[in-house]
Amino acid sequence: MTPSDTAPHSADTDIAANLAEVQAKVADAARNASRDPADITLIAVGKTFDAASMVPALSAGQRVFGENRVQEAEDKWPALRDQFPDICLHLIGPLQSNKVRKAVEVFDVIETVDRPKLARALAKVMTETGRRPDCFIQVNTGAEDQKAGVLPEDADAFIAQCRDDFALPVVGLMCIPPVDEEPSLHFQLLAEIARRNGLDQLSMGMSADFEIAVAFGATHVRVGSAIFGTRPKPA
Repeated sequence: MTPSDTAPHSADTDIAANLAEVQAKVADAARNASRDPADITLIAVGKTFDAASMVPALSAGQRVFGENRVQEAEDKWPALRDQFPDICLHLIGPLQSNKVRKAVEVFDVIETVDRPKLARALAKVMTETGRRPDCFIQVNTGAEDQKAGVLPEDADAFIAQCRDDFALPVVGLMCIPPVDEEPSLHFQLLAEIARRNGLDQLSMGMSADFEIAVAFGATHVRVGSAIFGTRPKPA
């Protein structure tokens, strides 16, 4: 066996190095905000990357991952879970009602609860299966027509409905700020909605703005391209 046979592939090395760099930046941002870095969970977003691309991050100790599509996660993660059974998988993309049963089966956390029909379907499947993934309410802080999420002015009532009428395990809020607006305004708004509803988990911040999100109280940051590189186009 030659040295090249045992040396890590350069792309694998890049992913591990990128992950370490992002982890360091998250920790620095937390300390700068007088927060404990351990209070912030890095979600490595693997959407459109294949299972092999996840292995370098897993081998480096990363265990929390995010996916946008139920079908992609269903295809990608079972074999990886066999190798790394402590994986925690977050759904961070829109969830169609007809995919709810599979989402409850595949994911440990569902971050995109945003309408009564979906909440009702989740409650029904959770009751039937006994499996209860943690839920985040997605808030459309920019009131963008093309984006999912409950509007900020409707968030309090929807949170109460999810808790009281559907008995969902709501643990926090999630948002995706408009790309052309100052993200801190949206992070501040989400934090205020969470505070008045007694929620202490905030999923906010992506590759371009996760350090700002940490400063505004993010407990979860969703980082993909800064770890895995330029995304391949989905098949």
